[in-house]
Amino acid sequence: MQLAICARTSARMTSRLALTSHHSLRDREWIVELHTTKIGPESLGDELRAQLNLLEQHVRAAVARRRSSDPDADDPYRGLYISDEHVDRLLERTQAADQLPRVRQTHGDKLDELARVFRLDASNIELLLIALAPDLDPRFERFYGYLQDDVTRRRAGIGLALELCGLTPLSASARRRMSTGPLIQSGLVVVEEAERPFLTRSLRVPDRVVAHLLGDDSPDRSLAALTTPVLAWDPGNAADLAKALRQGHHCFVHESADGLGRSAAAAAFVALQMPVLALDLCRLGEADPKEIATLAGRDAAMTGSGLVAGPIECLVDRTGGIEAFASLERHLVLIGQRGWDPSWTPRLPVTFETPAPSGDRRASLWRAALNGDCRDDLDPGRAAAHFRLGPQQVERSATVAKRRAALEERSIDETDLHDAARSQNAAGLERLARRIRPDVGWDDLVLPLDALEQLREVGDRTRYGDKVLSEWLMGSASRGRGTTALFAGPSGTGKTMAAEVLAGELGFDLYAVDIATVVDKYIGETEKNLDRIFSEATAVNGVLFFDEADALFGKRSEVRDSHDRYANVEVAYLLQRMELFEGIAILATNLRANLDDAFTRRLQAVIEFPMPDEAHRLRIWEKCLGSTAPRSPDLDIEFCAHSFELSGGNIRNITLAAAFLAARANGIIEMEHLVRATEREYRKLGRLCTEREFGDYLSLVGP
Repeated sequence: MQLAICARTSARMTSRLALTSHHSLRDREWIVELHTTKIGPESLGDELRAQLNLLEQHVRAAVARRRSSDPDADDPYRGLYISDEHVDRLLERTQAADQLPRVRQTHGDKLDELARVFRLDASNIELLLIALAPDLDPRFERFYGYLQDDVTRRRAGIGLALELCGLTPLSASARRRMSTGPLIQSGLVVVEEAERPFLTRSLRVPDRVVAHLLGDDSPDRSLAALTTPVLAWDPGNAADLAKALRQGHHCFVHESADGLGRSAAAAAFVALQMPVLALDLCRLGEADPKEIATLAGRDAAMTGSGLVAGPIECLVDRTGGIEAFASLERHLVLIGQRGWDPSWTPRLPVTFETPAPSGDRRASLWRAALNGDCRDDLDPGRAAAHFRLGPQQVERSATVAKRRAALEERSIDETDLHDAARSQNAAGLERLARRIRPDVGWDDLVLPLDALEQLREVGDRTRYGDKVLSEWLMGSASRGRGTTALFAGPSGTGKTMAAEVLAGELGFDLYAVDIATVVDKYIGETEKNLDRIFSEATAVNGVLFFDEADALFGKRSEVRDSHDRYANVEVAYLLQRMELFEGIAILATNLRANLDDAFTRRLQAVIEFPMPDEAHRLRIWEKCLGSTAPRSPDLDIEFCAHSFELSGGNIRNITLAAAFLAARANGIIEMEHLVRATEREYRKLGRLCTEREFGDYLSLVGP
């Protein structure tokens, strides 16, 4: 009786099988008539070809064993079924020890380096070659198919590989080589078809390893999407990093959002004369971090590179991700914006803090990146050093500025630098706040001199922050290096415009936070929203603007119930978060008295925005009407400024409404249009139109 897979086949099937390797041994002379010359493509090194020739001799011996013990050699369906007699003979057969020489201890340059780096012994090298052979010489596909009695098995299984290298499949140490040995752990060999019995699982050498042995060190395709360029630059701790790496330690660099940690790690590896493989873990997506860690460690080892990976926050919620990287036996620097948690891994890295670079060092980065391509009267270091950008971002900004200036065939000016620096802002904050591109300047702002001077001082805190805090050491390590200010005054007095002017002066964008997207009725959610805003704001060079801030930063009250207690916790959290903020945050409120008193100490500036007096109102009327809109000669702006006690925002609304009335009428703004628009604004404000204010123009007011 036969255990037939296909007991009956048509003549067509028989013909098809005849074209495959299912011939009798008499017809399969290609199996035993092996070439006696060195095999493999000419691109292979002499030593690697010699190793394959030696492997071929072991295949020859295995073929001879199969021929001498196979009674069904002439069966055209051999390999598709197993007879009872054949099973009995397989159970009774014993094999003699293979007397052929094993793989030599000396290898080609690439193979020898691979053995040294991954600590492979001779048996591991031979197992690697057995798995590698079909990728270098297609004849081994047929050899392995025959030896495994299955034409579909084109790669060596674990059992065949152990046999060919003289190891018994019943040996625990031999089997361990194919489960937890260095070949498997390092990713040099992959065991496929995990659902099959252990000995019949196929062995494959990844394409990246094959390419490396053939002299091609292009990055693995799975890593290509994660690799990121990094510019080596020493913020002050690269020498200590290099010393720790030289002693065999893993390192963790706690950095800010400007990417200085990556640059410091790259500088340390440059000092060790090692190339750098840098991975951006934020791009992991659905990839398995443990698999990526194995690939990265393998590539770094094969190329002799130092591995830089981060931010570590992207691995915190990925099971086994941090452990996979931390367990690599390679020169490794992990980067992160949060502190290292000892519970993550048993092996603790040496931790470094990235020092904040001085303004002079940032300025030198800009000067080196632009290399004299600016206008003669422009110092790029002075114009752009206040942007919190890392070395790589400065390089990209310089490229953007050069391209912009080249399009207009001129030298780089300060506007180019500011626009290029803003182009490096992360987009995450735009999901939480409205981005405003400043288009107003100091001339558009009508305020008392004292308020204007205080505004300029707020800008100076950012522009000269590095000098005062880093060089003169006037700051406190326990507090943030940011700037916070309060703009207090009635609605329409210019608080938002002042924030926009300040952002434009520094070359920043203004990010207006929508309070409705922040406040949440569920306990703790408001704090989470604010934390996301502040965290994202650290990655941009911008001004964070909270309008109607008293809704968030209101006074703490006496605790009478649980709602009061949680409301006070919210305010207390905001106080702490504001104090640690590294950027510029401006709070605006119509009612300063509603803010918690504890904010006063934490604010660098409190600027009052009063209602404009007559002189200021006249300037505002003139600016709002502009110089391009057609005006009637009898337009009495002085009367409007004297009679109507309005804020700048109200005046802007009136002039705009008057312009639309004029556009519908004769196309010229006349006094009638201004008076009617003022009446509309008064009604919005709930004010009466009286003769004392409107005087002779009261007749122009509608019924």
